[in-house]
Amino acid sequence: MGFCINCGQQHPDGTRFCRFCGNQQPGEQLLQRLRIEAQQIHSMRLQMQSQQPPQGNNYQQRRW
Repeated sequence: MGFCINCGQQHPDGTRFCRFCGNQQPGEQLLQRLRIEAQQIHSMRLQMQSQQPPQGNNYQQRRW
């Protein structure tokens, strides 16, 4: 079972259009590609976070 990407209602796998809102559902190939891209973005974010130094309060107030 899948879920409509527009309204969130559950529908049987392979459904091309949502029976509740009528929105066209993406094909399985598109969903697979989106899952892969989301995993790649997540891993890139984790790598970037591990490479950045910890954020501290390094701000020094100016004394005029």
